[in-house]
This record gives sequence, C-alpha cells and structure tokens, in this order.
Amino acid sequence: MITVTFIRHGESEDNPHNIWAGWKNAPLSSLGRQQASALAGSFAGIPFTHIYTSDLLRAHDTAKAVHDSLREPKPPFTITTSVREQHFGVAEGGVWQLDVPQDTTREELYKRGIYPIQRGRDERFEGGESLNDLARRSEMALREIVLPHLSSLEPDQVKHIAIASHGLAISELLAAILRLDPHSDKTKSYQGLLNTAWARVQVRIRDGIVGIVDRDNVPPLEVTVTHFNQSKHLENLSPEKIVEEDVSNEARAFFGGALGGENIGSDLSVSTTNADVEVGIRGNL
Repeated sequence: MITVTFIRHGESEDNPHNIWAGWKNAPLSSLGRQQASALAGSFAGIPFTHIYTSDLLRAHDTAKAVHDSLREPKPPFTITTSVREQHFGVAEGGVWQLDVPQDTTREELYKRGIYPIQRGRDERFEGGESLNDLARRSEMALREIVLPHLSSLEPDQVKHIAIASHGLAISELLAAILRLDPHSDKTKSYQGLLNTAWARVQVRIRDGIVGIVDRDNVPPLEVTVTHFNQSKHLENLSPEKIVEEDVSNEARAFFGGALGGENIGSDLSVSTTNADVEVGIRGNL
C-alpha cells in the first residue's frame, strides 16, 4: 500500500491580493513561513519515504520546511514542474475578478488588466492552461510520481510520499487518482484547501489484479481518501495582522481549489475556514 499526502503551500506574498498567480513565482509571506513551520512541526514524526514538490517557491519552501524537520535519514527530496499550479497565461499578475459586470465586456476588462475567471473547463487565457489541460498534466504527474512507487512495492511494504503543490493543482490530482479506481465516486470533489492544509489517500492495486505497473500500464486501483483539509497545526499560530480588504473570500476559495462558479462564494468560504475533515471513506461510497 502507498499513502500519499498532498500539501498545499503556505500563504505567498501574492495570496493576500486579488491577482492571478499560477506560475508567478512569489515567495512565502511572513505568515506563510509561520504556517510552513507549524506544518513541519506537526509532521516531524511522520515516516515519509519520499517528498516531491512543485518548483515554485511557495510550494518548494513549504516542502523544504517539512523535509528539514524530519529525522535522519531524511527521505529523498525531488523538485518537479509537473505539479505546478495552473498557468494563467496573459492573466498572470493581472487583477483577479469573479464575474464580468453587466455594464462592460470581458475584452474591455482585459484592456484594463482585469481578468474575470473562465467558467468552462476548456476555457483558458491566451498562453495559459485550461482546467482540462491541468487535469491531463495531473494524470501524467501521477504516472511519473506515484505509480513507480506502486510498481516497486515489496510484499507488506508501506510507502508514504508527500507531494507539495497548489490549491487548483491538488484538486485535479485528487480527481485524477480517484479516476484510477473504477469504483470511486466520480461525482464527489475535494476543493477549497486552506494554506498548508493537507489531504491524504491510500492507494493499492485491487485484489486479484496481476501485471506490470508503470506509466503505460495502470491496473485498476483501490483509492481511499482518509483525510481532507487538515489544518489543526494552525490552531496555535499567532499570525501577523492581515489586511482582509485586500482579498475577497471568493478569491481565497478559488485559489484553494474551488473550481466552478457555483462553488465559489460565502458558503464554501465559511465551510473551509474551519475545515478539518477526517474523511475515512472509501472511493466506492
């Protein structure tokens, strides 16, 4: 069996502002560094066997904090572009906006550097990725990162890998790994991760399945989501004062992985603010 823990990065210097920041490479903010340190302290005794991280600073430095806190011998630490956040093309660094106001057009907003969110999964900003592009990249990332560990698993061996990534990317990674389980509930989504919150799945080859496991040969898997949006490590954090008017609840929800317009708003923001869910469910519920 393989356990995979997905970790969202700490707050970046861009997060408190309504701007598009997919591949825009801002470092962790002061609060983000505190969050990463608190996460690392909570993971100090976890026997991770490998840590993978997005190369973008906010995820890399969060993962590095976790890696530095682990006991010797420390697990391998691999930096990869495959679990980067969605790329927003020409919108990178531009103003994030939820909707197009009735008295204007999307094109007029673009000229002013304002980029309302794209609603369809195939929609993309010029030069960027759509959600379906991100989904395909996520599928490839799982084949490159997770499946090799499954193929090299010895009888009764347990591996625990961590993947430090980004809100939207983790939503797609979770959806992609659940698609490898023929009995998983494809209608259930996992969205809205807080900064440094984590999710966890357990993965095994389904009983009775024999064959080679590699990126080109994926047998039916059994995927169990055991935790989602775990953030207890933040309870005792004393963050610096955040100027809340600089960022909307909708923007925080969006970049935490809330994808559809119907999922962005006060209900999600409230539910994720205090979220700390131990799911304990199997993919075929």
